[in-house]
Amino acid sequence: MRYRDKRVLVTGGLGFIGSNLVIRLVREGARVTVVDPVIPGCGGNRYNINPVAGNVEVLECSIADSTRLYSALSRCDVVFNLAGEISHIHSMLYPDRDLEINTTAQLHFLQTCIQAVPGVRVVYAGTRQIYGVPVYLPVDERHPVNPVDFNGVHKYAATQYHLMFCRMGRLDAVVIRLTNVYGPRMALDVPCQGFLSTYLRKALTGQPLEIFGDGQQLRDPLFVDDAVEAFLAAGAARELASRAYNVGGPEPLSLAAIAELLSSAAGLPAPARREFPEERKAIDIGSYHTDSTRIGGELRWRATTRFAAGVAQTLAYYRSHLRHYLDPGNPNPDCKLAHPELTRA
Repeated sequence: MRYRDKRVLVTGGLGFIGSNLVIRLVREGARVTVVDPVIPGCGGNRYNINPVAGNVEVLECSIADSTRLYSALSRCDVVFNLAGEISHIHSMLYPDRDLEINTTAQLHFLQTCIQAVPGVRVVYAGTRQIYGVPVYLPVDERHPVNPVDFNGVHKYAATQYHLMFCRMGRLDAVVIRLTNVYGPRMALDVPCQGFLSTYLRKALTGQPLEIFGDGQQLRDPLFVDDAVEAFLAAGAARELASRAYNVGGPEPLSLAAIAELLSSAAGLPAPARREFPEERKAIDIGSYHTDSTRIGGELRWRATTRFAAGVAQTLAYYRSHLRHYLDPGNPNPDCKLAHPELTRA
């Protein structure tokens, strides 16, 4: 039990990946504090930590709020930093909002970490989106950085804050660059967070899936339990040979194959095909899959959940808990950021 009696702070801990990490940490015996402002459009949901709610302290505030966070941070052994906006579409529609959430707030948070608990291990949730259109496949950590949207730019800036403070000896930071993560506790009512949540929402509400274009673009979906294990491995490592790790799923699949597997698992007809919407084509990166050799060799991590098995677990979870994630009377919700008053961070 690597985290027994460890004092752990998880930012974004009411969100998808963060909540799964929180549940695992509590079950390993950690004393967990969650920080999450529950910003519209980012997927925070108090129900996500329902299985362990009585064992978790929740601070519902921005990670930039040093006054609220200083005391909690000063007691920490490890920080898992998963706060942020992940939507590429949101970032292009509201770049100032994305800048505030993914960059400015991150800088303020790290400065508070340095003041409250200098040298603390911080494991940051990065993204494969920083690489942009792949020059080669699979994509390793040496790949050029060339993001195609504001989300990639801002997440890369936050990555560099973590790594710069680490080089200065002020933090012990490591970055986990995630590919497309899926699984229980995704925000099904946030329609702009990626194709996997959209596919799951449609599958669970009996709507045929759609494939844009020929559907031959590759992805390597990563089941959330495997993603959580990568964070835990990085947080527990006594020494880190590297400070950035690409973390992807066990197998590259075409978008068409992903849609077909999910349709079959949900008992739906074959997916429909349609033209690629222009606003999405502009930020599409084509094929992508991850070279996870570095984290496998240095931290002994590997993804073990194949997509068919992960989808079965995911569908089973939502069939038991769907009312906490989606209004059955509104199976195709509008983006929560369509209202200007909700776009402020």
